[in-house]
Amino acid sequence: MDINKLKQEQIKLAKKIVTRDDFSKIKTIAGCTTAYTFDRLIIAIVVMDYETFKPIESKVSVSKAKFPYMRFFLSYREAPAIIELFSGLENKPDMLMCNSNGIIHPRKIGAASQIGLSLDIPTIGVASSLYCGTVENKRVMIQDQPRGYQLLTKEHANPIYVSPGHKISRTSALKITKKCIKQSKLPEPLRAAHKIAAEKKRKVKNLIKKSNST
Repeated sequence: MDINKLKQEQIKLAKKIVTRDDFSKIKTIAGCTTAYTFDRLIIAIVVMDYETFKPIESKVSVSKAKFPYMRFFLSYREAPAIIELFSGLENKPDMLMCNSNGIIHPRKIGAASQIGLSLDIPTIGVASSLYCGTVENKRVMIQDQPRGYQLLTKEHANPIYVSPGHKISRTSALKITKKCIKQSKLPEPLRAAHKIAAEKKRKVKNLIKKSNST
């Protein structure tokens, strides 16, 4: 594993990321999230109607993580499984919301951006933690450039960090995320995907424990 080579690849790919609106009317939006138990990687995707937020389709997969966890290289660990699961959807969404960063990244290509580029779909990054940059007037700044926003969605809850992934502007990424906030601090597509991933994680964890005890 050559980290410098991966960094150079990220720099090259980042040049292809589009941070302007490159989509028409949104009819459906999907949320994608990940969970881990032991060495298993669990991916969940939920496709929803953008107006009613009623689920249209959901899929979940379990696989072994083939790449170690390294900050700022999350796409190499999760993107292959996400892309494979996405390709199996019968109802491809107009937009994908990822539980990861977009251009809030040292090289402007977090997992949400790289997934959007690979799938050629507008993506929004929504992260629960800020690993790089500083917050100034609710804007996330990196190298004196605004990359995204800090968004407080619920009182007494920690903020989330919203940024463009691919084919969307910062303003639209924030606007769409705000519209998707309903029941919890997370946007509805991610909340629904997180629920499915958590349920699958419990089942997988119990199966592994049972297998190890026999």
